[in-house]
Amino acid sequence: MGDVLAGFHAAWEFESDSVLIRYVRGIRTPKLFQALGERRVPLEAIEGVTLSPGKRGTVVLRLEPRPGADPLMEAAAGQLKESSDPYRLVLPAERETLAEYYADELRAQLTESGPAERHLVAAPEAPLQFKAYDGKATFDGTSVAFRWFWTGASSAKWKAGDQRFPVSELSGVEWRSPEVFEGHLRLLRRDTAVPAPAQADQDPAAVVFGLGYGPVHESLPFAAAVLAAVRSCSAVPAISSPAAGAGGVPSSARRDPADIAERIRHLGELHQAGLVTDEEFSSKKAELLAEL
Repeated sequence: MGDVLAGFHAAWEFESDSVLIRYVRGIRTPKLFQALGERRVPLEAIEGVTLSPGKRGTVVLRLEPRPGADPLMEAAAGQLKESSDPYRLVLPAERETLAEYYADELRAQLTESGPAERHLVAAPEAPLQFKAYDGKATFDGTSVAFRWFWTGASSAKWKAGDQRFPVSELSGVEWRSPEVFEGHLRLLRRDTAVPAPAQADQDPAAVVFGLGYGPVHESLPFAAAVLAAVRSCSAVPAISSPAAGAGGVPSSARRDPADIAERIRHLGELHQAGLVTDEEFSSKKAELLAEL
């Protein structure tokens, strides 16, 4: 087709085998759309197209992705607000006839339905990171790391220490939107011999966040990228990895000196503020220096 249909927050370009969605930047555009930038949705990832009345003189054209075709929607698990649905295109009501034309054209090209056997829509690319309430989460494409904050992490997480989880050791991701209740990102491990704590703030394999920490546009793309890597890793034979030390970190691993320096600086600020005792400061500083 090759035509472009522009809406309020996005423009759809119709190609022979896909729909390229480009999200518009602006103060009224949902931050999730701006974080995604653009997405190419293969026609094989779509099982339906709907057109319905919207609010305040608008109509809504929506693609219905197949279950399991998009890691972002799989991670979201139905928790996204309607306004943040990346498959909705909101148009002025006077363009309804044009929207109906494109909807019919798309429907005529769809041949697949039902759950997809693999992800068909690309996940956000690593490296990715975001600050949660109790720690900083980073993903480099092969492993997820959690670095705890003194000001937010529970004692259980401090006792466990900073964590690193190779994708090969994970079975999935549990994401809870901070807009629904208490947000968190929990990594689901293949080894279920030891049950995970019910509360995410007590689980070293999870970070917790609210609207001010780990918002949807940061934590959801992160979760989708990790989920896609886990699914991809599950499709190939496991490769043996070096022996790991405490906390899942390889025994030969060494941390970035700049990262250690930043943590010591933050520790010093807490010490000066009276939030950390002299003994705690000396002990933790020694631990950090030992990681160099």
